[in-house]
Amino acid sequence: MAKLYFYYSAMNAGKTTTLLQSAYNYHERGMRTRILTPMLDNRAGEGVVASRIGLRANGMRFARADDLLALIDADIAENGKLDCVLVDEAQFLSKAQVWQLSDVVDRRGIPVLAFGLRTDFRGELFEGSQYLLAWADNLEEIKTICHSGRKATMVVRVDEHGHAVTDGPQVEIGGNERYVSVSRAEFKKIVAGEGHIELQQPVLPL
Repeated sequence: MAKLYFYYSAMNAGKTTTLLQSAYNYHERGMRTRILTPMLDNRAGEGVVASRIGLRANGMRFARADDLLALIDADIAENGKLDCVLVDEAQFLSKAQVWQLSDVVDRRGIPVLAFGLRTDFRGELFEGSQYLLAWADNLEEIKTICHSGRKATMVVRVDEHGHAVTDGPQVEIGGNERYVSVSRAEFKKIVAGEGHIELQQPVLPL
């Protein structure tokens, strides 16, 4: 039975890596997938979904106003049977688009795997994440760690000196130069102005 899945985490937990691995698992079994990626996130190139460890795949770009059920129906009409839909950066979905993805599951019988952040740099839910948490059949946290060694559950937006930025638009695309995943305790300290975060922490070899 098809289900709507929401895999959520703080930044740098491996969401996109997991998405691409899931797509590969389907392809390995001769099954077709469609990866959806929001137009506003073009860090890896237009319509490219890329993980920090080098995995990449082409995705179908969508705008906030797009009807995702209609988009999937058009893809099936053009390319044939579809076995799974995977959504990168799902926090940027609108409420209506989350409902449309639930229709892909309920009306078309196609599983949907959505991957995204739960909260923004203020610790507040993104719209897409809010309704995925409300409507998804399965919720799964992908865990990552804070520099303190605790589990990271929140994201801090920082300036070039590693100090927290607490004002500005909810959506501001960036990577490790703008955002750092931290524990709730560290989030409280950094947002209160108690210290700063080193943006380029040393990366040890595997």
